[in-house]
Amino acid sequence: MYLIVIAWFYVTLMMALAEAASPQGSILGAIITFVLYGLLPMSILVYILGTPARKRRLKARREAEQRAWDAAQAAATQSVRLPDAGGHAPSAAEDAGIAAVRKEP
Repeated sequence: MYLIVIAWFYVTLMMALAEAASPQGSILGAIITFVLYGLLPMSILVYILGTPARKRRLKARREAEQRAWDAAQAAATQSVRLPDAGGHAPSAAEDAGIAAVRKEP
């Protein structure tokens, strides 16, 4: 991909130099030629063609962060055992002052 970018920049640089050296050309025209024919299209092309690589790097970073977080959580749960860490409801008796709500027969 970078070979295409380097070659296209060379072509646009030569176009800009030809524009600047031409009797009818100008330096401003050469700059506009280089920017509009070289920098702008190549920046768009590099951005679009680089998207899969960016997505792969982002996915790998997220997976690494998830693995680190999972390892930290596993280490925290192994080192600290709370008395009611099982996630079950407590076994205390219900309050007898409140009657259960039922349907009328």
